[in-house]
Amino acid sequence: MSMNNKPTAYKRAMLLIASCLPERFRPIFLHPAGPTTIFFWAPTFKWGLVIANIGDIKRPVETISLSQTASLMLTGAIWSRYSLVIKPKNYNLFSVNTFTCATSTYLFGRALLYRMEQKKQK
Repeated sequence: MSMNNKPTAYKRAMLLIASCLPERFRPIFLHPAGPTTIFFWAPTFKWGLVIANIGDIKRPVETISLSQTASLMLTGAIWSRYSLVIKPKNYNLFSVNTFTCATSTYLFGRALLYRMEQKKQK
């Protein structure tokens, strides 16, 4: 089976856009984890989780799910580590997962303290 080395329409379009950019921005744009790949867009859309967590900070503490925030906290920590091990290093993935872990840890702590206080009162 032979591989066709002809660039796809998408790659041609990205190279055309890159040629219009200033020289110093081209390496960032064409980076293997840059905006021309899924490795950029998937973490970028994941920022929605961080925004949702920030929105939950003012949420009534009794409505915060311990299991949900724990899972977000752990996956954020795991994927933060993974993003620095893979090649090329994906700093966008690292930052979104670090913030996901941090905001989830805060929410988890709030909910856990509330539940512990409720048990003390009983």
